[in-house]
Amino acid sequence: MSSNPRKFSIVSLGCARNLVDSEVMAGLLKQNNFDLIDEPSGADIVLVNTCGFIDAAKAESIDTILEIARLKEEGKVKKLVVAGCLSQRFSDDLARELPEVDLFIGTGEVPRIAEILRQHEADQSRRQFVGLPSYLYDDVTPRLRSTPAYSAYLKVSEGCDHKCAFCIIPQLRGPHRSRPIDSVVREAQSLGRSGVREINLIAQDLTAYGRDRKDGTTLYGLLRQLEQVPDVAWIRLLYAYPNYLDEALLNMIRESDKICSYLDIPFQHVSRAILQRMRRGKSGSAVRESVQKLRAAIPGLTLRTSLIVGFPGETAGDFQELLNFVEETQFERLGVFKYSEEEGTAAAKLENMLSPDEIEERWQEVMDLQADISRNKNQALIGSIQRVMMCGADPETQQLHGRTQAHAPEVDGVVFVPGAAGREKITLPPGAFVDVKITQALDYDLIGEINDA
Repeated sequence: MSSNPRKFSIVSLGCARNLVDSEVMAGLLKQNNFDLIDEPSGADIVLVNTCGFIDAAKAESIDTILEIARLKEEGKVKKLVVAGCLSQRFSDDLARELPEVDLFIGTGEVPRIAEILRQHEADQSRRQFVGLPSYLYDDVTPRLRSTPAYSAYLKVSEGCDHKCAFCIIPQLRGPHRSRPIDSVVREAQSLGRSGVREINLIAQDLTAYGRDRKDGTTLYGLLRQLEQVPDVAWIRLLYAYPNYLDEALLNMIRESDKICSYLDIPFQHVSRAILQRMRRGKSGSAVRESVQKLRAAIPGLTLRTSLIVGFPGETAGDFQELLNFVEETQFERLGVFKYSEEEGTAAAKLENMLSPDEIEERWQEVMDLQADISRNKNQALIGSIQRVMMCGADPETQQLHGRTQAHAPEVDGVVFVPGAAGREKITLPPGAFVDVKITQALDYDLIGEINDA
């Protein structure tokens, strides 16, 4: 085995859930005496962990694969491995179209990554390792985190049982399956001991956590125990659904010193007709009622959602209803997806597809509206004192910046603190908390100064 390639690099694309898979594969390879290096150029093995959710993500994955393939052709990479959702979904097609790829590994093969690489060294005739996804990591699984030392993602479940017409994820990730509470808590304790101050709980459906176990496990019960974990200051809930956001859970979020008053709930649309075509199971009035319930239960809640524009059959009236909904709801955070037809989904069989130009126009209109909403909300914060977790220097501007409870990593804005770097008496290492007085507001970011009061 000593002659086998040993240096590896991982390029992780797509969502935070995919990133955790990449971190687990890195940990498993490290455990098996492979050495992780940052730059793909010069690695014996480059593993591209792909996203295959929508057209834009697939295009990014293919572009990345081709980029690494060029490095391989130049002799700078010895082996190219493609893992993740794109492999799970299209391994047969990709194997025909991309002979330069040595291995295709599905989403369920994460725990076998080292074994598969060894097997391929001995016999290179098999290129595809894709089965039914049933894998779920736990607290003893090796993992090399790639996020900053003070912040981590913690995946509490995998897969999804929803039947949304536009979504391929249940086919890529399998049915919903939850980790035991004690496993999640042990991992959180380990993260806290290692210096993590912020834990971001992730899943395809966070609020369905534990329901599949049929032993009384719930998100409420998990959060009760996570609140007791030392060292962790913030617990953030990402990718929730309104289904199980009951009064007890909302009350706990409101009263907790650790659970961020931040919820990410993908409403997708508000038109009754479109929600029915999407198979979302809620009417527009129920969506509005959910928002009202959340706002009433948690004063100061930061509410993030994602919407889809241009779904098949979306009329001008449906779109106007969506615009009105965004205007009246005043989401603090909003992501907008342009509908893309995905092979194998129920939506791909629907009629009345919109043109790409029309979808683009609608997307831009929602984004422009949200930019105004976000800027106004940020301006309302000028003069306020915000508790900020420092994140270090911005790679482009070199200005110190951080995030409040209202800013999730990667997807939301930041708080720039330009004057902090020159203050000799104040040390602000990444992960440190400091009070910042907000002095300026941009569309999505804030600017402030250290509060001395």
